Amino acid sequence: MPAVRMPDWRSFPARILHVWRASLQFRTVAITVVLSALAVAILGTYMSISIGGNLFDSRLKQVLAESSRATEQAQNVFDSDLATADPSRTDLEYLSASVQSTIRSSTTSPGGLGVAIYRTPGQQTPVTMQPGQSRGFPDYVLSSELQAAVEGNRGAERVWWQSVELNDGRPAIAVGSLLTVPNAGFYELYLVYDLGDAQQTLSFVQQTLLLGGLALVLLIGAVTYIVVRLVVGPVRVAAEVSEKLAAGQLEQRIPEKGEDVIATLARSFNGMADSLQEQITKLGELSRLQQRFVADVSHELRTPLTTIRLAGDVLYDQRETFPAATARTAELLHTQVQRFEILLADLLEVSRFDAGAVELEVEPTNLVRLVEDAADSMRLVASERGSDIRVVAAGGYFDVEVDARRIRRILRNILGNAIEHGEGKPIVVSVDSNEDAVALAVRDHGIGIATDDLTRVFDRFWRADPSRQRTIGGTGLGLAISLEDTSLHRGYLDVWSEPGNGTCFRLTLPRDLERSIRVSPIDLPPAEPTDDLGVNDDWTNKWEA
Repeated sequence: MPAVRMPDWRSFPARILHVWRASLQFRTVAITVVLSALAVAILGTYMSISIGGNLFDSRLKQVLAESSRATEQAQNVFDSDLATADPSRTDLEYLSASVQSTIRSSTTSPGGLGVAIYRTPGQQTPVTMQPGQSRGFPDYVLSSELQAAVEGNRGAERVWWQSVELNDGRPAIAVGSLLTVPNAGFYELYLVYDLGDAQQTLSFVQQTLLLGGLALVLLIGAVTYIVVRLVVGPVRVAAEVSEKLAAGQLEQRIPEKGEDVIATLARSFNGMADSLQEQITKLGELSRLQQRFVADVSHELRTPLTTIRLAGDVLYDQRETFPAATARTAELLHTQVQRFEILLADLLEVSRFDAGAVELEVEPTNLVRLVEDAADSMRLVASERGSDIRVVAAGGYFDVEVDARRIRRILRNILGNAIEHGEGKPIVVSVDSNEDAVALAVRDHGIGIATDDLTRVFDRFWRADPSRQRTIGGTGLGLAISLEDTSLHRGYLDVWSEPGNGTCFRLTLPRDLERSIRVSPIDLPPAEPTDDLGVNDDWTNKWEA
C-alpha cells in the first residue's frame, strides 16, 4: 500500500502569501471581504448594543412602574387596615402575608421572582412584624449597597433598583422601597424581576444579525469575485498573449468582443501587436539578409584570398632578392594577408553564431594541461614584448567535458590581449576548481581599461585605444567570439580592470553542463602569487618592479 503523504501545514502561510502576491483577483476579493466583514461587524455591534440598551430601558421602566404601584398598594394596605384596629403580632404577620399576596396577584410584568419584606434594623417600636418573603425569593441578589440605599430612604417616596445576576447567569433587576407600618416602624419591600425573556430576545436578535452579517459578507465576496473576474479576465488574457508575443508567437491576438473599454483595449493591443509583428518580421528578414551577405562575402573572398596569399608567400620568400622598398612591401603584404585571412575566419564564425548554427563538440579535457599548452604557444610572442607568462594551478587537475578547440581559442584571445596591453610586465594564468565549476583567469599588470569602457569590452570591433598599434594582429572580434563560446558552455566570462593596475579576464565553466554555477572558484582579480608557490628570483624582481 503506498504511503499517504500528509500536508505540510507549515507551508500554508508561504503558499497564501504567494497567492496574495501573484493573484490580483484573490487580493481584491480578500480585501473586499475583510473590509466588508469589518464594516458589518461594526454595524452589527452598534445595532446589538442599541437594541440591548432599548430592551433594558423598556423593561426597566416597566419594572420601576410596577414596583412603584406595588409599594403604593402595600403602604395603602398597612395604612387602611391598621388605622382603626389595635394591631397585634398575629394581625401584623397575617397582614404581611396578605400584602405579599396582593402584590404578587397585581403584578403584570413578566419575570417576577417574588416579594420580600424585611424589618429595617436599629428600631424600637411597640410591636414588631416578622420579616417574610415569598417562596423561591432569591435573597442572595440583595446587595449591601441596595439595602443601604433603601434604609436611607426614610421620609421619601422613592424606589431604588440594581442590576443583578441570578445563580444560573440570567440577568435580573432587584427593586427596593421603604414601607411605614403603624406602631411597627419601617420595613423594606424588595421585588426581583427576571430579565431572561429580554436576554433571549437580545440573543435571538444577535444571532440573526450574525447570520445575516455572514450571509451579507459571503454575498459581497461572491459579487466581488464575479465582478473582478469579469474585469480581470480580459487583463489575464492580455497578459498571456503578451507572454506568448514575448516568446516569439507573433501571431497571437486578444479576442475582441463588444464595444466597451475592454474591447477598445483589445483593439489597441492587437493594433500594436500587428505593428510589432510587421517591424520584427522586417528586422528579422533584414538580419537574415545581412547574415547571409556576410557569410556569402566571407566565403566568396576565400578563393581570391587564397590566390593572393600564395602569391604573397612567393614574394615573401624571395624578399631578400628585392630592393629594400620592395622587400618591405612584400613583408607588409604578407602580414596584412594573414590578418585578412584571420578576419575572414572570425567573420564566418560570427555569422554562424548569429545564425544559431554552432554546436559544441565536447570531449574530456584536462584544463590545466590545455592552459599550459596555450601558454607555451604564446610564450615566444610574450617574450618579444618583454612579458613572462606564469601558470598557477591550484586545482582543475581532472577532465571536464568541454569543446577544447573553443576553450583554447578563448584562452589565446585573452592571453593575446594581456600580452598586447601588459607593457612587458608579468602575466599570471590561474587555474582552480570547486564542486560546481572550474575556472581560469589571465591577469596582466599593464595600462588597464577605464571604468566607463568596461561595458564595451566584448563589443564587436571595439578597441579601448584606437590609436594604439596592434603587434599581434587582432581583428577586434576575438573577445566577442570568446563571449559566444563561453555562453555555449553555459559559463560566464568576466573582466576586471583598473587604469595603471592591469586587467584580469576570468573564465568560469560548469563541471557538468546540466548543473548551474553557484560561485566561481577564482576571485576577481585572483590573489597575487607568493614565494611558497615556487616563484624564482627573476620572477619576484619583475613582479616587484
